[in-house]
Amino acid sequence: MQSMSRATIFVSVGILALSLLLGGCDKKKAPTPPAGPPEVAVLTVQPQSVTLTTELSGRTSPWQVAEVRPQVAGIIQKRLFTEGAEVKAGQVLFQIDPASYQAALASARAMLARAEANLLPAQLRAGRYQELLESRAISQQDHDDAQAAVKQAEAEVAAARAAVENARINMQYTSIAAPISGRIGRSSVTAGALVTANQDAALATIQQLDPIFVDVSRSSSEILQLKRQLAAKTLQTDAAGAARVKLVLEDGTPYPLAGTLKFSEVSVDPGTGSVTLRTLFPNPEQLLLPGMFVRAVLEEGNNAQALLVPQRAVTRSPVGKPMVFVVGAEEKVEARTIKVLRTVDDNWLVEEGLNPGDRVILEGIQRARPGTVVKTVPFGAPAAAEEKK
Repeated sequence: MQSMSRATIFVSVGILALSLLLGGCDKKKAPTPPAGPPEVAVLTVQPQSVTLTTELSGRTSPWQVAEVRPQVAGIIQKRLFTEGAEVKAGQVLFQIDPASYQAALASARAMLARAEANLLPAQLRAGRYQELLESRAISQQDHDDAQAAVKQAEAEVAAARAAVENARINMQYTSIAAPISGRIGRSSVTAGALVTANQDAALATIQQLDPIFVDVSRSSSEILQLKRQLAAKTLQTDAAGAARVKLVLEDGTPYPLAGTLKFSEVSVDPGTGSVTLRTLFPNPEQLLLPGMFVRAVLEEGNNAQALLVPQRAVTRSPVGKPMVFVVGAEEKVEARTIKVLRTVDDNWLVEEGLNPGDRVILEGIQRARPGTVVKTVPFGAPAAAEEKK
């Protein structure tokens, strides 16, 4: 009896489970709403005025530089300047022992006095001979000899005066003066050193640092591109046509004063293919020192109709050309090949391939391929921001 009860229970449970299963299959599944087009964030391209700049590495060089060398030989008696200080043109820097040059000057003056003393009797004799010649008391030869003696005495006087002037100049050269104003460096000699005229080693170097040059290099291809843009009037300069230059120091801080582009080299360096540009900066505080590494920012001009696209929107085609995805007619995605000129901050400056009003996709392109219909929202809108999160 117990066996029959268990069998009856098992059959009842099976029937119940089967009825529940068949009832569940009879229920209809709720329909899924159709998915809408993918949403993308777009940026509408509009022309804008952009100041085009180029950052180039360069080094500073002094406005003027002069190496101080002796022009006469002698012993240095004393140094008359402080190393690293400012000196003025004509300021005495070194003093050479002048004793021998003083003696030479005195000797030259004595020779001049003797020559002038010999000239006077020669002139008197020539005058008397002129009177005697008129009365036929002397021969023509005696008269000519007297005139020649006067000329010779005058020549000796002139030579003596030149010797005096030369001795005076050498005497003056014993005081070695600064040829230019500027900051003087360290001295290569001390008191007691023997120096010679026009020696190879300079006694000191003077550099004028206000203003100061900054020399930078630019490739010849970039120079040609800049000239083409100016010819096509896509770039605008000021009335004087001069380019303004800004400076960034080694530590990344901007230099407070602006400079100007002075000239570019007239030839291209065949080794590097670059052209040297020389810029000039005021340096009243002498913050810039010769040989310092800096970065010059050249303001090439202004493009009033520039089309800028964020770099994040630009990809590369299979052949390596830059391209963007835009939303075209009927809200469909299009791949557009573009031509870019350069970077401007975090944007690309587009030369060809885009027109004002084009909508460039910045976010959501992974969900929309060319030909796909999409829903657009402005880049940075709340919906796009939430989706990005």
